[in-house]
Amino acid sequence: MTRSLVKRAATLITAMLLLMLPLAAHAVNPTWTKPIQPFQVAANLYYVGTEDLASYLIVTAQGNILINSTLEANVPLIERNIESLGFHFRDTKILLISHAHYDHCGGSARIKQLTGAKYFVMDGDAAVVESGGRSDYQYAHDPSMYFAPVKVDRVLHDGDQVKLGGMVLTAHLTAGHTRGDTTWTFDEPPAGKPLHVVIVGGESLNPRTKLVANPAYPQIAADFQHGFDVLKGLPCDIFLGAHAGFFDLTAKLARLKAGDSNAFVAPDDYRAYIDDCEKAFQAELNRQAGSAQSNSPSHTRHPSGL
Repeated sequence: MTRSLVKRAATLITAMLLLMLPLAAHAVNPTWTKPIQPFQVAANLYYVGTEDLASYLIVTAQGNILINSTLEANVPLIERNIESLGFHFRDTKILLISHAHYDHCGGSARIKQLTGAKYFVMDGDAAVVESGGRSDYQYAHDPSMYFAPVKVDRVLHDGDQVKLGGMVLTAHLTAGHTRGDTTWTFDEPPAGKPLHVVIVGGESLNPRTKLVANPAYPQIAADFQHGFDVLKGLPCDIFLGAHAGFFDLTAKLARLKAGDSNAFVAPDDYRAYIDDCEKAFQAELNRQAGSAQSNSPSHTRHPSGL
């Protein structure tokens, strides 16, 4: 295995472990609340999240767009990060999310209250957001996964555009991780020769995700596969995601601080990430399908003579 393949595998495994730990232990991973200095990713795109929970600020002359509120406890940190960059938290006009899990949308009610921002959410996740996680297909009966319910101002659908101050963001439905998992794309800078930005939602499998014969989400496997097909068709220059571990923020930020202005231009990393996630999904789907087949009545052994 080459050094690049080892690094790819290590990054993916680390990201998945960071996702699994809090879900398995019902405790907040320390990297989810650990502050880091906010920074400029591209022309009017800024990282204002924590060490692992990503939050992005897109600045325009008509107000700003914030992607991912993360945890409710992180809202003061996000506000400080935005203000420290020289912008005003209250200028947040539109709030978006990657998907309706508490680590990405738990602070949305508070941010709406503080800024008056309009909240846009993909169709499959809108009801979950408005129920505070209580209608989630996997965590409806797990109070540790609940968050403050909040009214959605605009329900998005696959391919819808969000426009503000010359910026145009496209919402791509990449369901599976949640029913409304959303990948956001837009160009940076908005004028001139653009770089294609892709912010992925969630392509990994949380613990105990049932891909076969799931009565709460019958089409989950088909939705996951459709999401991978969509992602493989997107042009990508700047690769970002809902978790910093998805795109190896630590290494890229070190390069940026060392003077590499193109540190986050990583189309090969994007393709590798999607490929790794799809392989992990297919392996788990095959495992569950094989287990279901071996446990079916037609494959049950009976004593001879009966």
